[in-house]
Amino acid sequence: MENRGRGYGPRPEDAGNGPDGGRPTGPLPYEGVWRFTAAAVDASVPQARHAVRDLLARQGVPVSDDTVQALLLIVSELVTNAVRHAALLSPMLAVEVAVGPEWVRVAVEDDHPYRPSALETDHGRTGGRGLLLVREITREAGGVCDVEHTASGGKVIWAALPLKPVGVG
Repeated sequence: MENRGRGYGPRPEDAGNGPDGGRPTGPLPYEGVWRFTAAAVDASVPQARHAVRDLLARQGVPVSDDTVQALLLIVSELVTNAVRHAALLSPMLAVEVAVGPEWVRVAVEDDHPYRPSALETDHGRTGGRGLLLVREITREAGGVCDVEHTASGGKVIWAALPLKPVGVG
């Protein structure tokens, strides 16, 4: 996977990093945005998961084991979806990790124009519930997720989770 750091990017609206956010000025040592590109092939799923895990550890992001596991499952599901459903029109995909003072955001971008929606549970089917799983994991962790169109006509699917587990002050 190719790693191209690109500075600070968008943050969830409630990140608390404005002038009244109550935190010191300037980024914390672990804050930043990192972007990895990879071919839309099956081997990229574990590569993306390992790259995200290693990045969080290397940067010293103060994140719980449960949140790391949730992020890794989200990355696995999103990269798998890009490989299975977008590879024909998007032979490359990008994984982005953005870390703020109170949250971590993972995103997977591809050039396929189709905007997926989370499917309802159909017990007669195998598969097809990846986005439903991503949304449920994100919600349980107290985070937010969405699908957005890119300027190039593709899409980015992202999930932002708090660094501190829900209910921890």
